[in-house]
Amino acid sequence: MLVRVYVTPKRGILDPQGKAVARSLHDLGYVEAGEVRMGKYIEIELHDLSKDEAERRMEDMCRRLLANSVIEDFRFEVGEE
Repeated sequence: MLVRVYVTPKRGILDPQGKAVARSLHDLGYVEAGEVRMGKYIEIELHDLSKDEAERRMEDMCRRLLANSVIEDFRFEVGEE
């Protein structure tokens, strides 16, 4: 099964990449662009697990390695390939 993981900076955490992208969008004439938050997108293929077990394992992977819980939030979607 394929899991899609989204990691983003927590609200209130300085996001210099997002600010730089927002500024560049404005400089290019896209004045309608508001706040930009940059994050990470990760795809992980899991084998031989039930959906419930995959969700538990992914929660653990995110908390232990994929996201820094001090400054980042995460969410994931477990689905069939």
